[in-house]
Order: sequence, then structure tokens, then C-alpha cells
Amino acid sequence: MYIVFEGIDGAGKSTQIQLLNEWLENNGLEVETMVEPTDSEVGKLIRRILQRPDATTDRVQKTLGLLFAADRMLIMDKLEDEKKVIISDRSFISSLAYQEPAEWIEVLNKYAKKPDLLILLDLDVKTSVARTSGEDTFENEEFLTNVKANYLEIAKNFNCEIINANNGVNKVSSDIKKAVAPYVGLCKDCIL
Repeated sequence: MYIVFEGIDGAGKSTQIQLLNEWLENNGLEVETMVEPTDSEVGKLIRRILQRPDATTDRVQKTLGLLFAADRMLIMDKLEDEKKVIISDRSFISSLAYQEPAEWIEVLNKYAKKPDLLILLDLDVKTSVARTSGEDTFENEEFLTNVKANYLEIAKNFNCEIINANNGVNKVSSDIKKAVAPYVGLCKDCIL
């Protein structure tokens, strides 16, 4: 099973992935987590570019679209392991939400694996900006408002659970477990 977590910056993806990973392992499942960009050379280049002041410009966003697609192709073999639950912090869906034009991003990611389940952590934009202040150039309300709208539209095309990420960590975690449980053969009553 391939589960992808998406959402604007500061939505709590890393925290919730860790909590879900622990819960799934405690219930006897073999789990592997991953994050995009990866630690590959391409991923490291992406991280450097994201720190640039011009990271939100059209030219740089198109370049990032290419680099993210290349980075993604390097991990495709991992996603084919049917014995594990793979949980990813972002996927090509991030590129669709963040980079433009969408048609071009779709072509670049034609061979990217689609998630079996998309968990979209839906966070208020003002909360995102407050949580991520100073981390990178994407932390402005106008840009994140557009990205959030893109995510909500994109979610309609996937097997997606939209989780209110404005709630506390435990409530969000419980909502995610309830959403994931039937997909991995666990009962919803197993959630504590």
C-alpha cells in the first residue's frame, strides 16, 4: 500500500507520518517512510534551490518541476514493494499543487506512481504562515492560498481523505487512523 501525505507547509505531515508509522508497526505491519525531495543528489539540489529568494518565480518553478520529477523516478522501485506499507511525505501531487502549468507537470510525472490513498492535511493558510515563518520563500499567504486551492481541486481526482489539520495533534492522528484502518485491514475500533 502506498499512502501519500500532502498539504501546505506547516500542516503537520512529518508529525502525523511518524504517529501513523508507529501505530501501523504496533499493529504488526511492515512500514517504510520516505520524504520528497529525497536525500539523492537531485533532492539535495532541490533543497538548495528552494532556499533561493527567486524560488517562486515562474522560471525556477518550472525548473523545480523538472527536478522533482527526476528525483521521483529515482525512488520508483521502492514503491513497488507489495509487502510494505509505504508512507510518503509528498509526491507528484505536490508538484501539481505548487508548480505550473499543470498540464506540463502531468506530462513530466506520467510514470510517477499514484497513491493508493491520499491523506490531504487541510490547514488554514494563516496558521501555516505562523508555523513556518522564516523557513523558505513559500511562506506567504497569497502563494499558499493558491496552493491550498490547487490541493483541494486535485484531491477530487484521487482516493483522498481530507483531514482537518487545524485540530490538535491527537485529534488529527485519530482521524488519520480512522481513514487508514480499512485500507490496511485494521478495524476502526483498534484506534486509541
